[in-house]
Amino acid sequence: MTQHTPQSIDRTDPVTKKDRTHWLYIMVIASVILGAAVGLMFPEFGKSLKPLGDGFVSLIKMMIGPVIFCTIVLGIGSIAKAATVGKVGGMALLYFMTMSTFALGIGLVVGNLVHPGEGLALTPYDPEAAQADLDPTAAFLLDIIPGSVPVLPVLFVALLVGFALQGMGESGKPLLKGLALIQGVVFRILMMIMWIAPVGAFGAIAAVVGSTGWSAIGAMALLMGAFYATCVVFIVVVLGGLLKLVTGVSIFKLMKYLAREYLLIFATSSSESALPRLIAKMEHAGVHKSVVGVTVPTGYSFNLDGTAIYLTMAALFVSNAMGLEMNLGEQIGLLVFMIIASKGAAGVTGAGLATLAAGLQAHQPQLLGGMGVIVGIDKFMSEARALTNFTGNAVATVLIGKWVGEFDAAQADRALSGQDVFDEEMVVNHGLDDADAGEDAALTASSAGPDAEGEVEPDRELVGTHPRR
Repeated sequence: MTQHTPQSIDRTDPVTKKDRTHWLYIMVIASVILGAAVGLMFPEFGKSLKPLGDGFVSLIKMMIGPVIFCTIVLGIGSIAKAATVGKVGGMALLYFMTMSTFALGIGLVVGNLVHPGEGLALTPYDPEAAQADLDPTAAFLLDIIPGSVPVLPVLFVALLVGFALQGMGESGKPLLKGLALIQGVVFRILMMIMWIAPVGAFGAIAAVVGSTGWSAIGAMALLMGAFYATCVVFIVVVLGGLLKLVTGVSIFKLMKYLAREYLLIFATSSSESALPRLIAKMEHAGVHKSVVGVTVPTGYSFNLDGTAIYLTMAALFVSNAMGLEMNLGEQIGLLVFMIIASKGAAGVTGAGLATLAAGLQAHQPQLLGGMGVIVGIDKFMSEARALTNFTGNAVATVLIGKWVGEFDAAQADRALSGQDVFDEEMVVNHGLDDADAGEDAALTASSAGPDAEGEVEPDRELVGTHPRR
C-alpha cells in the first residue's frame, strides 16, 4: 500500500472557494437572447456591435499558443504515467484514443450531412479593414490585444518538449511541475477572459442576427439540435451497443443507475462534479478498484467523447457560415489535429474554445472570424458534452474491467437492478477509509476534467493504481 506522509492528506475541511461559474453560464445565455433581440429589432445597431465579438475572439486567439503548449507537454507526461500502470493503463489509453478518434469522425460525418451554418455568409475577419471603420478609442483598445502565434509550430515544439521531458525521467519532474504552475497561470488568465464572454457573445450574436435575421437563429438552432441528436445516438447506439456486446449490460440500466449523477451534472454543467460518485458507484457495480482507480481519472482527461463530437461539428459550422467550406483533405487534416489537440480541451472553462480556435487557425486563419457566434451558443451545448463525456467514462470503466478480468457480472446485475442499493455513505467513506485511493483518483496534471464544463485545478497528478485488497 502506498504510504503517505501526514501532510499528504489533509483531514481538516479547508475553506473552499465558492464556484460562481454558474453565473457566467446564466449571463451568457441572457446575452445571447438579448443580442438576438437587438439584432432583430435594431439591425444596424446590432451590426455596429461586431467589434465586441471581434475583441473577445482576439483575446481567445491570444491564449491559443500557451494553452496548446502547456496542455500538450503535460499531457504527454500524463500518458506516460498512465502507461506505467501496466495492462489496465495501456488498454485504457488505447481504448480512449480509439473512441475519441471515432467520436471526432462522427462529428465530421454529421456535420457534412447536416451542413450547419450554411447560408449565413459571415464575412471573414480582416483586422485592418475592421479597424479602419472603428472610432479611435475602439481601435486603440483592440490594438492592445497581442496577436496569436502560429499553431502548428507550437504544437510541434510542444510534442518535442513533452517527449524530451519524458525521456529525462526523474530529472525532468521539476520542470514538469514548474510548467504545471505556469499552466495554472494560463488557465487563470483564460478564466478571466471567459468572464467577459457575455459581452463578446452579445456583440457577436447581435451583429450576425442584424446581418442575416432569422436565418442566423435557425442555423444556430440546427447546430444545437444536430449536436444533441448525435450525442444521443452515440450514447445509445455506439456506447450501448459496445457495452451490450462485450458485457451483456444494458446501457439504459447503467444510465438509470447513474441517474442522480446525471442530475448533478445537468445542474452544474460539469461532469467533474460527479467524479467521486462515479468512482464509488463503479466499484459498487462490480468493477475492481484497481481498474476504477486508473480508468476513471485518466478518462476524465483523455476520453472526452462529447467534446470530440462538438469540436468537429463546431469547426464545420464556422467554415460553412464563413462560406469557406473545407475539402476532404482539410477535414482529414482537422481530424488529425483535433486527435492531438483535443487532449488539451479540458481543464477550465474556455480551454475547449481555445482548442477549437487552434484547429481553425491551423487550417484557415480567416475562419476565426466566426468564433464569436460559437461563443454565444457554446453554453447551450455544454450539458450534452458533459453528459456524453460522463457516460463514455462509465462505459469505458465497465468495458476495461471486463477485458482485464476484473468485472463481477453478478454484482453488476444486483447493483443495476436495484437489488443491491447503493449506499450514499460509500461516497463519504470511500475517501476516508481509502485515502490513498482518493489521492490516486486525482485528475491528471495536463487536462483534468471535461472541456469547458467547470473550473478545476490544473496541477494535480495521476498517481499509479489502487492496491488490491
